[in-house]
Amino acid sequence: MGEKAQTSAWAHDAPDDDALAIKPQARKPYDPDVTFEEYHHYAKLTRAEQLTLEPPVLNVRTLFGGSSKAKTSAEDESADPALTAKNYTRENRANITDEDWTNASRAMRTASAGACFYLITTDVLGPWGSGFAMGTLGWGPGIAFYLSFGFMAGYSGYLIYRMYLGLDSYQFPVKNYGDLGYRTMGAPGRHVANVSQALSLVMLTGQITLQFGLNISQASRFRLCYAACPVVFACVGLALTQIRTLKTYGWIANLGVWLNVAILLVTVGVIASSPPNYAIATLGSAGSAVDRASIMPVDGVYPPVTHYSAAPTGGLVGSINGMMTGVLAYTGAQLFVEFMAEMRRPMDFLKAMWGAQTFICCVYLVYGCIVYKLQGQYAFNPSYQGVSIYAWQTVGNMVTLISALICAGLYANIGIKVVYNNIFIDLFNAPPIGTKPGKIIYASIVPVWWAIAWVIAAAIPDFFGFVSVMSASVLVNLTYGFPPLFALCFDIQKNAIRQDQGEGFNPQTGQTTRKDSAWKHWVRGFFSGGMRQVALNIWHAVYFLGALVMCGLGMYAAVEGLIEAFKLPRLSSFSCQSPLNLSAQP
Repeated sequence: MGEKAQTSAWAHDAPDDDALAIKPQARKPYDPDVTFEEYHHYAKLTRAEQLTLEPPVLNVRTLFGGSSKAKTSAEDESADPALTAKNYTRENRANITDEDWTNASRAMRTASAGACFYLITTDVLGPWGSGFAMGTLGWGPGIAFYLSFGFMAGYSGYLIYRMYLGLDSYQFPVKNYGDLGYRTMGAPGRHVANVSQALSLVMLTGQITLQFGLNISQASRFRLCYAACPVVFACVGLALTQIRTLKTYGWIANLGVWLNVAILLVTVGVIASSPPNYAIATLGSAGSAVDRASIMPVDGVYPPVTHYSAAPTGGLVGSINGMMTGVLAYTGAQLFVEFMAEMRRPMDFLKAMWGAQTFICCVYLVYGCIVYKLQGQYAFNPSYQGVSIYAWQTVGNMVTLISALICAGLYANIGIKVVYNNIFIDLFNAPPIGTKPGKIIYASIVPVWWAIAWVIAAAIPDFFGFVSVMSASVLVNLTYGFPPLFALCFDIQKNAIRQDQGEGFNPQTGQTTRKDSAWKHWVRGFFSGGMRQVALNIWHAVYFLGALVMCGLGMYAAVEGLIEAFKLPRLSSFSCQSPLNLSAQP
């Protein structure tokens, strides 16, 4: 077969083969003419330069609102960050020099590995369902689940990290999860990733609104109409989300993890010295998920606390729902790209990610085992509502309410930006979000976003059932499905390049040369790189298919669980009757 040269970009009206290629800054966003080989070429140049840079040192002040910018070179000090907002429109970018383009990209990368450790921990830490998950799985499967899924979440993070290093560059920065999908699978990969991420963030906002609508309902001793409780939470969250920049959240967002740690310690102490909250065990406890008879009183006496060594017999649907609750614990991977995009040396991200994942896994496992040991089948989700002393219930509800408002505001902020950048700008040619019209459009989307969150909270008052739906439908794929799929496509394209035969990207001419058809190129790439690489490709394909199977099983279990839960007379949509109010039962 004759040689094929795919032109990735040429100057307009180029008269001959000596014409210069179009520069990266003159490209349109998501230019289909930019090939994988070109992205990978510039990524290697960027990594080589970043290896020579001194890593920034985490300033303790950044954890409490101080400036996070660390200027460690004269090069960064000379860069004008305003260029990225003021001058880098599609029409003006062709006039920007190569040096200004790369310097502006460098100036936006200032975070350290220590800061990323803290960001991951803040985003993911929230172990309130771990005792419930242990109760639905039993000691052996529960411990195995948290260890294995924690490790695999870390492995997925490693795959995202490896792809980021191979595709991100100063010339073509990777800014979000969808960019990985685009550069490994094309436009379909980008759209699937972006839609999944947007859905996950709106559902997470709805989940938090539901959870803390229940908080407000319980703290008010059910005097407030339940349907109005999520409205109270949503209104405050709506006000917070009008803040467009994440930097503005900095001084208070770091408070969230410390509040969670405080309530974690409080609930352990109270649970150890008081009985379970029997009154709400029929909704949201491990027993209600796997064996309702184990939590129903006989002659006014509740069954004793029991434990299972293995998964409870006949509780498959409940056990899968418990696993979906555990999956929620490891769903920070969808934001890892945003974290690395802020790092001066993204190759340092790996130690931050594994450190944070190890810490989080240990916290979940230890806390889950303690709650399950003390409360057994009565372990409730969330655990601080499973406290039987009302005063301590209220402490847990109110303190976690503050951290939840911060978290919900952040999820809404990022989610609306994903929707704005990938729907409004791409499809409707909306102006950049930093312009005055963009700010107005952003502000108008915020109430719609929170209205959707309220509808979710009021329509599906079964908390752990909704968590199962959300985890199975989008979170499993974002954490365990997409990373191996994207990594498989990344490795195939990388290993298909035969540089010894003249294939690859030529920066002088702008050509990407491939010597066979697209189909043969992909097949050859799958079987290239040696036996170890082929085995890795097969493993990533199996990993992806396994995530799809888990997604299907999780959706089945979630729907079955919701059908069973809605048989309870006090569980109804858009009702004033709180699901937690036992006295309201017929």
